[in-house]
Amino acid sequence: MTDVALVELHVNGERHDLAIPPRRTLADVLRHDLGLTGTHVGCEHGICGACTVLVDGAPARACLLFAIQVENAEIRTVESLADPDGGLSDLQQCFSEHHGLQCGFCTPGFLMLAEGYLAEEPEATREEIREVVASNLCRCTGYQTITDAIDDCASRRRAALQAALDTAPEPTAGSTA
Repeated sequence: MTDVALVELHVNGERHDLAIPPRRTLADVLRHDLGLTGTHVGCEHGICGACTVLVDGAPARACLLFAIQVENAEIRTVESLADPDGGLSDLQQCFSEHHGLQCGFCTPGFLMLAEGYLAEEPEATREEIREVVASNLCRCTGYQTITDAIDDCASRRRAALQAALDTAPEPTAGSTA
């Protein structure tokens, strides 16, 4: 008799009810059961970071997690970054502009690592970004262009936030903000 667990996963804003073996990794569920092949599997030991996804907003290695462990958590994969019209997100655009990818195998993991990190640390310095990207492996780019892309995206996001704050109407006396 095969053990099967009924699991409810929330991936990229969609609910999925699955019957899976309890020891099936999140990476395998994303790729094989849900068809989200942007999450790559490299080392299967949590070393390379190619399988990085966001679990409740925090970067996590999908190859080290059993899918059952993240039941009811909010999971985001690289597929969630695209604009609703299918265009590139600001982070993806910066990777493209700065040539932060070559073969592309590690890119989804770096994108999700950066997305999670910049959400947590929007004021990240270049040195902090360099330290964070060192947790993922890339054999092609040498990390400089990846750091450039993430730093540029962080700067653009800070500038956009400042512009929005600068154009927001001033609260009037007696109003509640």
